[in-house]
This record gives sequence, structure tokens and C-alpha cells, in this order.
Amino acid sequence: MNSLEEKILFEAIRNDDEKAFEELFHNYYGHLCLFASRILHDDISAEEIVQDFFVKLWEKRHQLSIETSVKNYLFRSIKNHCLNLIQHNKTKLRHAQSILSDAKNNQPKEDGFIEIDLAEKIETSIQSLPEKRREIFRLSREEGLKYREIAKKLNISIKTVETQMSLAIRTLREKLKNYNTFYTLFLCFYKK
Repeated sequence: MNSLEEKILFEAIRNDDEKAFEELFHNYYGHLCLFASRILHDDISAEEIVQDFFVKLWEKRHQLSIETSVKNYLFRSIKNHCLNLIQHNKTKLRHAQSILSDAKNNQPKEDGFIEIDLAEKIETSIQSLPEKRREIFRLSREEGLKYREIAKKLNISIKTVETQMSLAIRTLREKLKNYNTFYTLFLCFYKK
């Protein structure tokens, strides 16, 4: 699709043409997911960012004005969203490290009560996962393997790895829901 065709397509989107939006989505969704995944090294987060971006693009279509090519706009926007997520995760990690440091020094912050059995609860929750799901989770979060590497090592599809990770995180979120602060802390250290 050349630059002129992109601009015509984007004008149609600004005029509420859903078919034009679907065409833009289908032309770029896969490429944008791959691009975001290369930045984040996390296929699920990459897909979430691209999906959220397209939702916002549709919601704000009347206010948008693209000075460069549509393609450049899409890739630059996704890059910025990825960098924002990385920065947000770094901030969460610094906060988590601060909480752990306070706990080690036996000086918990006034607004945070450190549960002594949290590590045990986390391990018990992980152990309760079905065997294959637990193995995939540990390979991802503890050994730091990428989904492709896990799929190759276990001789399964990347989609199976993604599904099993999603189910594992959902289960752990449910089991650790009473540890709101600590669940966030847990995900900070276990997020790729």
C-alpha cells in the first residue's frame, strides 16, 4: 500500500468508514505485533498494546491528524506505547525492590504490612498448577526463556505456550488476590 492509498484510507476512517478501519487493521496488525514483540520480548504484552492502540485509534479518529505517512505514524505510536510500558515496569520494579529492601531491614513502610508466609503462598500456588502449565510457567518466569524457546524445548506450539501462560497467570492472580500489593510485587519479578 503506497502513501497516497494510506492517506485515502485514513481519511475514510476519519469519516467513520468501518471497512476502511478493518482494512488498515488487517494490513498492519501482524506487522505491529511483531514489531512490539521485538521491543518487549513478550508476545502477549505486544498483542495487548497493539489491540489497545487500534481501539484508541478508532475512538480518536476524528481528532487525529497525521503529518507523516500512516505507516510511520502506526509504527512510531506502537514504539512509544512499548517504551511507556517498559518505563512503567521499571517504576514498578523499583517500588517492589524498595518494599523488599524495607522488609529485609525489618522496617516495613507504614502503609505496607509484609506477610511472612507470602513466599510460601506463592510457591504453593505455583505447585498447584497442572504439571505442564507449571513447567511452562517456571521456564518463562524463573529461567527467563522466551515463548519460542519454550515451545522448541517442549516440542509444542507457541500458541500453546501463550495459552498455558495466560491460564497460569489467571490462576495465580486468583489464588493471590488477598495479597494485592504483593501480587503486584510477585508479577514484577516474574514478568519477562
